[in-house]
Amino acid sequence: MPDTGALITDLQTRGMRMIDPRAGADSRRGGAGPTDHKAVTIDGMTVMIPVHTHAAFDSPYIVDAPNEEGRATVRKDGAFFAEVSFPKRASFLDLATADGIPYGHIAQLHAKDVLATTVLQTCIRYESRKKTCKFCAIGQSLAAGRTIAHKSPQQLAEVAAAAVRLDGVKHMVMTTGTPAGKDRGAKVLAESAAAIRAAVDLPLQGQCEPPEDDAWHQRMKDAGIDSLGMHLEVVTPEVRERIMPGKAQVPLEKYFDSFAAAVEVFGWGQVSTYILAGLGDTAEAILDISERLTAMGVYPFVVPFVPVSGTPLESHPAPTAAFMHSVLPPLARMIRENGMSSGDIKAGCGRCGACSALSAFEKFASKERVVA
Repeated sequence: MPDTGALITDLQTRGMRMIDPRAGADSRRGGAGPTDHKAVTIDGMTVMIPVHTHAAFDSPYIVDAPNEEGRATVRKDGAFFAEVSFPKRASFLDLATADGIPYGHIAQLHAKDVLATTVLQTCIRYESRKKTCKFCAIGQSLAAGRTIAHKSPQQLAEVAAAAVRLDGVKHMVMTTGTPAGKDRGAKVLAESAAAIRAAVDLPLQGQCEPPEDDAWHQRMKDAGIDSLGMHLEVVTPEVRERIMPGKAQVPLEKYFDSFAAAVEVFGWGQVSTYILAGLGDTAEAILDISERLTAMGVYPFVVPFVPVSGTPLESHPAPTAAFMHSVLPPLARMIRENGMSSGDIKAGCGRCGACSALSAFEKFASKERVVA
């Protein structure tokens, strides 16, 4: 398992080059994350590997053309590195609504069995150069005509039911751009969840900024949302102000107050936060805040930052594999010691785990505890 974690970490930080362009045909460019990635199954784990980034274009990892079974060899500097396979294209993506909107404009398949959507493809932060998060590409897919600005509850319910029926989707992630209201997107998530759960029994994660009123946590839960993500992205105050000047106006303590209220509603380990390693936070800063988070029942999903083309940070380097190794193994032990596990999360990014090697290190940390 540690070898698997090391393998995935190296690929996720350096990306890979696809010899056969057709093998990357189902990869995503632009839009909300993960983007510029390709889903790849390695040693039984399906993960997202960058294929359209600057780092990937110069990567020492080259993927041979897949065979008829969808398996391919990854070579590093010409030598065998690993055998991988690619999840098949989702069948629901071939369908459209009655009014002609392709299902793929409403939701996408992440990894191999996760349905994901950005309910509102607009954001009050993104619309201002002074406030936008510099890593964000939420408006790119909308501008390119690959999605729609607001997915209605009925559209989401229709696509979710089809994805479960045709592709065996196991859970769903609903994120959203931040609207102007004080609910910070919780209202549109609750409305969407109610419609989806009325149509299909599918575990849901909602993702939004902390709502001003903590009562929204219970409203989201009552609507059918099983787990909640409120994403810090970066954790050091000066880095927050530099990288995401608009979002940094929401103080860290507001996040922690909202985390505490959310854990009371959703339960221990069912509230998570996304942290992008490599944007300026030190490993110590990430681990220090993760210690505080795990102690209160919040799962810190730490992923290597992947620069997205067309954003202000498109040329920003990804973190090194060594940096990720300084964070992920101790974080995995911290998570296990506080009684949490990616496998216990009902829905969402932490349960999927495809954007980080954290779950691989987490399983190894669990084995360490058994041996001890």
